[in-house]
Amino acid sequence: MIEVCTYVTEKSPVAGSAKGQSGWFRPSHAMAYFDHPYHSPYEHTLNIDFLNEAGGPSARVAVELTAESARELVRCIEDALAAAGDAAAS
Repeated sequence: MIEVCTYVTEKSPVAGSAKGQSGWFRPSHAMAYFDHPYHSPYEHTLNIDFLNEAGGPSARVAVELTAESARELVRCIEDALAAAGDAAAS
């Protein structure tokens, strides 16, 4: 399979905490897109940004994952939420 940039960015509101270069902050949303990475040595990566735009550049955490790693992370998240059962629903 040939991986190509989609130029499609998915955006989702989030609630929680993230740790950036200036310490902990409250992210307002996350964005995911498949594109050329900024730092990772791979041709294409799934890029995930957790950010709070009101907090400026220091209120951002970025992750660049291979497609395989991203799929495995999704599986791990689903497994963890399923194991938590009712506690994860609140």
